[in-house]
Amino acid sequence: MTQQAAALQTYNNELVKCIEELCSKREELNRQIKQEEEEKDRLQHDIRILSEKLSRVNESLAQRLAARATFDRTIAETEAAYAKVLHFVCFPFLL
Repeated sequence: MTQQAAALQTYNNELVKCIEELCSKREELNRQIKQEEEEKDRLQHDIRILSEKLSRVNESLAQRLAARATFDRTIAETEAAYAKVLHFVCFPFLL
């Protein structure tokens, strides 16, 4: 019986050691999970901020592109009118 009791005690000790190791690994895994969840939250926050900034830049860019198109149109119309004036001044007899 003492041999069986000793074997049982050995198995019991090994089982307790395995449970402790599993608990230790679980704690480490929990620490890693918490760390990654915090990083995820930071990244989502950064994405939200950058998305808002991108939206503002896109709006500003659209306004500036529209303004440039207006300038281009005005310049082209003015140059065409100026060319007609020059043509009239230089060649009045062609009228």
